[in-house]
Amino acid sequence: MSLLRSFSSDTPDSGFLLTTVLSAQNNYPIDGASVSVADESDPDTILEELSTNSVGQTPDLSVATPPIDYSLKPDEPRPYSALILTINAPGFEPLTIRGTEVLPDQTAIQMARLRPIGSSFNNLIEIPEHTLYGTYPPKNPEAEVKPSYESGEVVLSRVVIPETIVVHDGTPSDRTAPDYYVPYRDYIKNVASSEIYATWPESALVSNILAIMSFTLNRVYTEWYRNQGYDFTITSSTAYDHKWIYGRNIFDSISIIVDEIFDQYLSRPDVRQPILTQYCDGKRVSCPNWMSQWGSASLGEQGYSPIEILRYYYGDDLYINTAQQIAGIPASWPRYDLTVGSSGPKVQQLQEQLLEISKVYTTIPPLTPTGYYDEATAEAVRAFQNIFGLPQTGVVDFATWYKISYIYVGITRMGELN
Repeated sequence: MSLLRSFSSDTPDSGFLLTTVLSAQNNYPIDGASVSVADESDPDTILEELSTNSVGQTPDLSVATPPIDYSLKPDEPRPYSALILTINAPGFEPLTIRGTEVLPDQTAIQMARLRPIGSSFNNLIEIPEHTLYGTYPPKNPEAEVKPSYESGEVVLSRVVIPETIVVHDGTPSDRTAPDYYVPYRDYIKNVASSEIYATWPESALVSNILAIMSFTLNRVYTEWYRNQGYDFTITSSTAYDHKWIYGRNIFDSISIIVDEIFDQYLSRPDVRQPILTQYCDGKRVSCPNWMSQWGSASLGEQGYSPIEILRYYYGDDLYINTAQQIAGIPASWPRYDLTVGSSGPKVQQLQEQLLEISKVYTTIPPLTPTGYYDEATAEAVRAFQNIFGLPQTGVVDFATWYKISYIYVGITRMGELN
């Protein structure tokens, strides 16, 4: 499908929009929801009317965007299109999302969670400008390693990937700001989509995502805010932490990277805690000894690898580490890919989880758990990967294993509440 709008005849760039509509009550997909799409510059003109399928997704919508060069260099005009989405479904309150960003050559994934009719909630989500384009407070500098000798400062004995991040949507002292409970990977995808452009070279994306994850895990490991008397993990203020935006869209390229490396963080020798890897845009704000976001994009274009980019800014003794535990997952990845011909308890567990998921996402063919990975299992895995934006290989790698576990846990928990 094509959203017929162009910036000029010589800027044919375009991106894609995929909208997923779920019930806020149980995260089940909503079939037959309508999604009206308008441009933010002309909100009264409906450009496209879409409808969701049985897994709650609309068809990909092609959207005209500014030229891709705008997102690769600072001091350029705004590099993305901004859309207004109005979502309606029988039995649910309508929802309007204003400011969904679409970048060239990328798929923007907009999640919309609808509440039943009669629910009291704000039915308007407003997504502000991207941090690289809008104006936000610069980061207040902190020590990258928190002293462990301070009483109560470090309370965790090992680095654990948390199941949930509690995000305080404001500055730490703003007692009126709401707190949101956000799954860890969803939090990282939101922040990365808010802080960097998904059009950047992959090595730049990976280096920035690693820095975001390491910073976040430092807050988790040191219980930084809880030791100050607050009941949250991190804030959404750029002056203190990262920019997290309630309800914003993410980008597929960022989502895929996060799913592949979400258990990683940055370390220095003889330092137990993840490094508080601070950064700035490098355009409006300079930050010696921190990573420049625009600078990382430039280094990526020059062929630098992720670790080379990170060491360029943070020093040669920085290295990538892996967390010892991932919270909230029934059983860990077997540390090798599962594919046709594999067998054993891990395959049995995988098949049992896919069977439960297929009861909600009905385009996934149901399986009979046998403990043997046959062609029917591969077909179910490909269907799952297609729904959740993973490469459709039919092979269960690290990213697919943990995505299946994540969706399974969410479905079974919500089933217990019904």
